[in-house]
Amino acid sequence: MNAPALPLRKPLDTGAIGLMLLLTMLWGMQQVAIKFALDGVSPVTQAALRSLFAGVLLVGWARWRGIPLWDAGDARNGTLTAGLACGLLFGAEFVFIYSGLVHTTASRMVVFVYLAPVLTALGLAWLVPGERLAPLQWAGVLIAFGGLLLAFLDGLSAAGRSTMRGDTYGVIAAVLWAATTVLVRRSRLSQAPAEKTLFYQLAVSALLLPLAAWALGEPGVMRIDATVVASLFFQSVVVAFASYLAWFWLLTRYLAGRLSVFSFLAPLFGVGFGVLLLDEPLTARFVAAALLVGTGIALVNVRRT
Repeated sequence: MNAPALPLRKPLDTGAIGLMLLLTMLWGMQQVAIKFALDGVSPVTQAALRSLFAGVLLVGWARWRGIPLWDAGDARNGTLTAGLACGLLFGAEFVFIYSGLVHTTASRMVVFVYLAPVLTALGLAWLVPGERLAPLQWAGVLIAFGGLLLAFLDGLSAAGRSTMRGDTYGVIAAVLWAATTVLVRRSRLSQAPAEKTLFYQLAVSALLLPLAAWALGEPGVMRIDATVVASLFFQSVVVAFASYLAWFWLLTRYLAGRLSVFSFLAPLFGVGFGVLLLDEPLTARFVAAALLVGTGIALVNVRRT
């Protein structure tokens, strides 16, 4: 009996490129959306609501599509353990992202968080056979870290209060995001439907994040108005649910490496949205830092195209 053929992945066409541009715009916009709602809902509480709303939508989607999100075999084959660990990392990542936005700008946070693809490449090269970095990818790693150092220096010399605390939270979040990705690749989750992995992330974080908000002494929901509702809708329905499903759909049909190269656009969009919508300060040094990080991300992914 012949083995079943693996699904073919296509080069990118116009539709895939357009969808990736839209997704990177949405991902770059998320930190700005969080900032908009901070006066009404405290940061980690926002993250908890995001996971809760997106998780409910995902369960409904999975039931409609007949996709099992959990079964008894998960506990036996290690999927459950990996899923719980993945969810803990995911929840911790968003504690740092949302808390960090109190102490730094949205444009700075998105640049630091998007060091994750570079850190992921390093983690995979260290832990996964066959994932060695080519010279061009190593150049991307060095360029991205150069951008990181430049961004930190810019924050230290900024007028007014230092953004060091928030910037550091962003880097920690990037490490946690990268650790989550590496864990998925090295566990049974790599063979599971993408919806199951996302379910573990959203379900565990929906339980973890309210506890984190309580431990941090957050006031929670302080005011509900149109801006807060729009922000929470964007974060949970548009980003955490719809955009992630669209990303997973693209991965089933197109070459993953060519899709990943577009991730360098997210921090650039994030910087632009922060300046345009929040009137955040922008220095030449930070522009250079963002461009270096974006270039590093693109080079790290270029070999896989």
